[in-house]
Amino acid sequence: MMEKLKVINLAKSYDRDVPVLRDISFCVDDRDFFVILGPSGCGKTTLLNIIAGVEDINGGEIYIDGIRVNENKPQKRDVAMVFQNYALYPTMNVFDNIAFPLRNRHFKKKEIEGKVLSVAKLLHIEDILKKRITQISGGQKQRVAIGRAIVREPKLFLFDEPLSNLDATLRSEIRSFRIYAYATTVG
Repeated sequence: MMEKLKVINLAKSYDRDVPVLRDISFCVDDRDFFVILGPSGCGKTTLLNIIAGVEDINGGEIYIDGIRVNENKPQKRDVAMVFQNYALYPTMNVFDNIAFPLRNRHFKKKEIEGKVLSVAKLLHIEDILKKRITQISGGQKQRVAIGRAIVREPKLFLFDEPLSNLDATLRSEIRSFRIYAYATTVG
């Protein structure tokens, strides 16, 4: 298997005296599900933000598909991140939330519709596509957030503590979503 993600000697500090991450190195193979565990405040979210390109690093290297991405902007890394708080647009309905990244990439209307319906079926949320985010449950919101990530077909999924809010059914199905999407998952 090819290495999908490689992190070498990663270092991050917000000021010179307080290192947040120090000498972090690991590899994640293609199609692997890799979990980062640690107590609250240990830098897990910071590490995911760095991989996504949202935060800068002070040292080390990050490779995605063998390409060094340290200087790449988030949109150039082809990474989808699912946050614990969902990060959904409350003024949009479920369909539009899932379709959002495809519209941003100027996909054709028919293609957007097909991809959204396919992901909605996979996640068992076809019946709520017209509902606003404020009208659905926490478990449904999590499915929508995961759907928005899956529909992009990214190289890498990053999950920031989403399992704490998943319903039991979705928790057991998460592996099949990863296989279906043929993507590597870090969370």
